[in-house]
Amino acid sequence: MDAVAFLIVFLGIMTIKFEISRADRRAARLERKLDLVLEHLDLHEEVPRRDEIVALVREGKRIQAVKTYREVTGAGLAEAKEAVDRLG
Repeated sequence: MDAVAFLIVFLGIMTIKFEISRADRRAARLERKLDLVLEHLDLHEEVPRRDEIVALVREGKRIQAVKTYREVTGAGLAEAKEAVDRLG
């Protein structure tokens, strides 16, 4: 009986994991589309503390700039690095 319960729990966890993964992929796809729309309209996302981040880049403190960008936007490492590269 314990094996059946384990199997049910395992399958439930795998199903949830799959659904979360699918939702993440859909969210990423929507973000890419939104980025394209913003770029097409020549609109730019307002970045809090932008001046501070740009100043850090100019001072050669790219790592600190990426860290600050991540703190204020909640972006991941790769996204923050790309954004800081665009700002600098």
